[in-house]
Amino acid sequence: MTFSIIGRCERTGMTGMAIATRPMAIGAKCPFIRPGIGGLIVQANGDPRLGPLGLKLLEQGYSAPKVLKELMESDGPDRIEWRQIAVVDKDGRSAAHSGTNNEHWAGHIAEHNFAASGNRLANDKVCATMADTFKATEKLELADRVLSALEAARDAGGQVAGQYSAALLVYHQRSYAWVDLRADEHNEPIGELRRLYKLYVPLMKYYNDRPNNPSMPRDDVWRQELGIKEGPR
Repeated sequence: MTFSIIGRCERTGMTGMAIATRPMAIGAKCPFIRPGIGGLIVQANGDPRLGPLGLKLLEQGYSAPKVLKELMESDGPDRIEWRQIAVVDKDGRSAAHSGTNNEHWAGHIAEHNFAASGNRLANDKVCATMADTFKATEKLELADRVLSALEAARDAGGQVAGQYSAALLVYHQRSYAWVDLRADEHNEPIGELRRLYKLYVPLMKYYNDRPNNPSMPRDDVWRQELGIKEGPR
């Protein structure tokens, strides 16, 4: 009961994803990304153990279609049809699988630089809207693109049981995330992600630069120096 999009930015090489579902903690179970190699999403009745395996294969230079094939063979025919998997590699090649046991409506769209997928969706427009939005927003920051795609999917009907958990994850050049935000047990988790993202945008450069410059001021002092207001606690 999940919908998601994983994408790559042609300009920056970033890889990121946005995802929403009914159960809590979706950001801890489904997305797997590593800078410079791409990533994958394992959802529906997914097995999180497939994520690290997929990353290892991407790291070895396997293409997205090859990674998907290996994961499907590793999981076996009795289990893979319960899964939904989407992969995007460092060159923008994509591949996806929607198992025959996924609840209707289920499906995916995998094209250059992205893969959008979902199961138990309100209608077939939810997935198509994610894809269309991602392709129409090339000039935006990748985090904004995938989040906008998730918002469009919600507005197109989302999933049958509603969504109460959402996550936004983007990697750039460092081993840690460029953006990693989550909303759980929330009546409007995608809207909450947007609120958090707006607050976080000014801090992207701060958290990226501080490891090489540990003498930077605390984030609250840094905000004050730049005239950036903090959000509500």
